[in-house]
Amino acid sequence: MMTKSLLLAGVGGQGTILTSKILADGLIRLGYDVKMSEIHGMAQRGGSVNTQIRFGERVYSPIITSGEADVLVAFEKVEAIRYLHYLKPGSTLIVNDYEIYSLPVLTGKENYPEKVIGKLKQSVKNTVIVKAADIAQKLGNIKAQNMVLLGATVKSLELFDLDWGNVIKNYLPERFHNLNINAFNEGVKMI
Repeated sequence: MMTKSLLLAGVGGQGTILTSKILADGLIRLGYDVKMSEIHGMAQRGGSVNTQIRFGERVYSPIITSGEADVLVAFEKVEAIRYLHYLKPGSTLIVNDYEIYSLPVLTGKENYPEKVIGKLKQSVKNTVIVKAADIAQKLGNIKAQNMVLLGATVKSLELFDLDWGNVIKNYLPERFHNLNINAFNEGVKMI
C-alpha cells in the first residue's frame, strides 16, 4: 500500500486532536505504520489547530507539505479554505458545514466569508459536506461532532476491519461512550 496522508484542521475546542489520536490508534491496530504531528497554535483560545497523519507500510515522517494530502478533514468551513492548498489533485475534502467566528468577526472588524461551501465545491471535485454539528446536536451533545467527522473519514478511507467503538471507548469516559459511538456511526452513514 502506498502511504496515505491525512490533514485534520479545526478550531481549538472542537476535538481535532482527540479525533486524530483515535484515528491514529485505529490505523496502528489495523497494522499500518503511522506517524502523526500536531500543531496547536492558539488552540485554547479558538485558534487554528491541525494534525497531520501519514500511514502505510513504512512511513518515515508525519509532515505533509503543500499538494500532498489525500484527505483534508475540516472541522470548520474557513479552516477548509485555510488548508486547501495541502490537497493533491484527485483528493477528498470532508468539511463540516459549521461556522465558528473569530475575534475580528465577533467584534465587527471583519466579515465571515460568504458562500464558503460553494467555493470549496468548485475547488475540490470530491467534496463531502457533513452537517456534523446538527447530527451531534440531535444526538444530545454538539461536542460529538468530531466523532461524526471521524466516522465520515473512516468510511471515505474504507477502514472497516476494526471495531472503532472499542477504540473510541479507550479515549473517553464511560458516560460518553454511547453518544460518541452513535455519532461515529452517523458519520459513517454520511458518505
